[in-house]
Amino acid sequence: MSNSAPNLQPSDASLLKMYSQMLLIRKAEEQLARDVKLGRTPGQVHLSDGQEAVAVGICAHLDDRDQITSTHRGHGHFLAKGGDVKSMFAEVYGKAEGVCGGMGGSMHVADFSKGIVGANGIVGAGLAIAIGAAFANKMDGKDQIAVCFFGDGASNQGSLMECLNIASLWSLPILFVCENNGFSEFSPSDTVTSGKISDRAKPFGIPVNNINGNDVEEVWHTAKEIIGEMRKSGGPAFIEAQTYRYSGHFSAEAMVLATPYRSDEEIEEWRGKDPLLRTRNSMLERGISEEQIDGESAIIAEVIAESVALAEAGSPPAAGSAKPLMFATENS
Repeated sequence: MSNSAPNLQPSDASLLKMYSQMLLIRKAEEQLARDVKLGRTPGQVHLSDGQEAVAVGICAHLDDRDQITSTHRGHGHFLAKGGDVKSMFAEVYGKAEGVCGGMGGSMHVADFSKGIVGANGIVGAGLAIAIGAAFANKMDGKDQIAVCFFGDGASNQGSLMECLNIASLWSLPILFVCENNGFSEFSPSDTVTSGKISDRAKPFGIPVNNINGNDVEEVWHTAKEIIGEMRKSGGPAFIEAQTYRYSGHFSAEAMVLATPYRSDEEIEEWRGKDPLLRTRNSMLERGISEEQIDGESAIIAEVIAESVALAEAGSPPAAGSAKPLMFATENS
């Protein structure tokens, strides 16, 4: 069925594709959570289940030329930007077949060929990296942009102020995206963060948008307008997306915390606002059939199963392989 306002909302095909991407992220992370418990991975994982709409809605307007930087919670950004799920699983498993040769692990997935400049275990570290990418883009005279995904905890880093300042001063083509999931590690955000996060961009004259990060259509529409304008005239912009993570700060959280920092009732309340459920209902209202929607689940289940099998069959990095991954050679 055709949409009455095609320029203001995604087409049926685009919405179905975004739903499929969000479902892939959700199922991949649910599988990784199980893999950690089964001892298949060498370390823990930080999951973004519940936050998928932010990454998918924004990356829908990016291509391989555009760069993104991510956080320690970066699987969703990696997949939304076109990263390969099989090589991501191999990376989290610490295998040489991984996208970073098994040397980066869960918190450092990157693929420069897709413009995925990298996730980062250091809170707020992606801000300055994205600034560098945006500066290079402007120097090269290209219309590509950089997007920095960061959390509400990173909004308290001094580097954010420095990056907002330089982005405004030099009119850099960078989109700051704060995924405000309500928690800074184990602390509710309102106990550690004063004021409204998006207000921090206003003194620098940077345009601000506050959106529902669980509504992929709202994310898509907002990003379409902002990124379209940035490609034409450059300059920075700022999005604060309100969302929520269902999982804890990291996968072993229950073993290290004496008392929980949120209630089961709160989690269930947010599950009622699930971006996947919301998108599914929207597609049904448009007339997209349940068969089409449910067909995506079967495809993704097969992809996840293949990813696990390939990761388990993979090889550990060879002895001595770290040096050429870290240092350039004369011929590189």
